[in-house]
Amino acid sequence: MPQTRSVQVVEASPDRLNVSGALTFETAREAYAAGLRTLRNGGASSPLQVDCSGVNESDSAGLAVLIEWLAAATRAGRKIQFSNLPEGIKAAAEISEVSEILEVA
Repeated sequence: MPQTRSVQVVEASPDRLNVSGALTFETAREAYAAGLRTLRNGGASSPLQVDCSGVNESDSAGLAVLIEWLAAATRAGRKIQFSNLPEGIKAAAEISEVSEILEVA
């Protein structure tokens, strides 16, 4: 039986989001929704810090989640900064030529 992957998106504060677990096709929808909740709860005056140091598995869907969070933040007039991006997401961003839009703290 295949192992079920999980992702945890924890609002450490209105301005900080900690992401851990698998950020993959299997978990992308859940991660996206959790990130949007944090974006809605926080203030537009300060950037949202997204720490991905706990992500132990990622793929191109994980990159898509980060890009969608970035787009949602932009629509809300808020900046978003990513830190500790997994190598898989960095590689997918380079290949897709979108690494410049991910503001890494």
